[in-house]
Amino acid sequence: MVVRNKARLVVQAHLEAIRIPLAFAASKGFKLQQIDGKSAFLNGFIEEEVYVRQPPGFESAKFPDRVYKLRKALYGLKQIPRAWFVMGSVDKTVFPLRHGGDTLLIYVDDIIFGGSSHALVSSFAEQMSREFELSLMGELQFFLGLQIKQGPKETFVHQAKYTKDILNKFEMGDSKPMTTLMSTQTALDADEDGEAVDQKEFRGMIGSLFYLTATRPDIQFAVCLCARYQASLRTSHRQVVKRILRYLKYTPELGLWYSSESSQMLTMPAARLTARTSLVSWSSRKQSSVATTNTEAEYIAAASCCSQLLWMKATLSDFGLRFGRIPLLVDSTSAISVAKNPILHSKTKHIDVRFHFLRDRYEKGDIDLIHVSTENPLADILTKPLEFNAFVRLRGNRLEVLTIHSSRERLRANGPASLLSWCDE
Repeated sequence: MVVRNKARLVVQAHLEAIRIPLAFAASKGFKLQQIDGKSAFLNGFIEEEVYVRQPPGFESAKFPDRVYKLRKALYGLKQIPRAWFVMGSVDKTVFPLRHGGDTLLIYVDDIIFGGSSHALVSSFAEQMSREFELSLMGELQFFLGLQIKQGPKETFVHQAKYTKDILNKFEMGDSKPMTTLMSTQTALDADEDGEAVDQKEFRGMIGSLFYLTATRPDIQFAVCLCARYQASLRTSHRQVVKRILRYLKYTPELGLWYSSESSQMLTMPAARLTARTSLVSWSSRKQSSVATTNTEAEYIAAASCCSQLLWMKATLSDFGLRFGRIPLLVDSTSAISVAKNPILHSKTKHIDVRFHFLRDRYEKGDIDLIHVSTENPLADILTKPLEFNAFVRLRGNRLEVLTIHSSRERLRANGPASLLSWCDE
């Protein structure tokens, strides 16, 4: 009987924890390599006291009621990676090592590593080879369903193969392509009078599309909107999902472009969009708390964004990056005033206490709330259906969701865009 499906657990990994090392490596100009340690997790000595029951068929006849005390790590234990690497203080899947001014990044389970120093990378590979039997897989190209193409000045991450597999699975490979995800006139609702449809097929589509959002922020809003109606599915809902698939038919090779040349800033709009050339985090979902005013809704969204921003800041600190006040872009002057002006707090007592940590973080100097004009609607692609020109402009020019061919053409012509990215201060 299968008790645990390892592949399923791996797919549920924090995808931002994967995108951040990819973006960091691209910005620093080094390539990631991949190796598979065949016996690495059977040779690590552990410091904790861990006991296991006697395996069936191997019980001791003399001491049948006793347990074994482990001296080395067993595959499947959380102690395995720590037996060999220094774990990051925030992200437990990434193991950054600092040596002088150089950085070595290690991502487990299948070991992905790379560094700013060729000597440091070679030393790590040599040390691992002495200890374990390894399968050298060369330059990182495919990982957790993500296809990765690393060039001298850029890294391109996409899911073209997965996209084609989805289209074939749901018999949409020969469908007519669509240039946009949703019509601007679409108003999706519960449609209680509509015809019910097969839940199994619909939920299969939604589940498949959710993993595709790992590299396709352009479909995030439409997929999340359709996912709200899985409990009571109607024909209108299925039509919208099929239009998403027809859009994928039109754009199967879009992906994230990370450049080695970027401006010196880390920032985040309140829709959780980071970096024009290093997009690593985004979200589109209903708020968990009901807001009574637009100001309250914007304030809650900014607080949620702030928590994600602080997690990213702490994660990057393990890579040796240091930041001062990080700009958080908000398009509501009222929400900024609530966070900055204590006099207004008497009018916001009804807001859930957990959202007021935005004010605390501002006072502590972790973030800086900056108003962004609604004429620069970067977050619109995650909040509403857009007409074709606006959608393509935000998708390509602002989020850098491109094909590998268009990204290289842009790099040759103008160099990378330089709105937002990483830096050392």
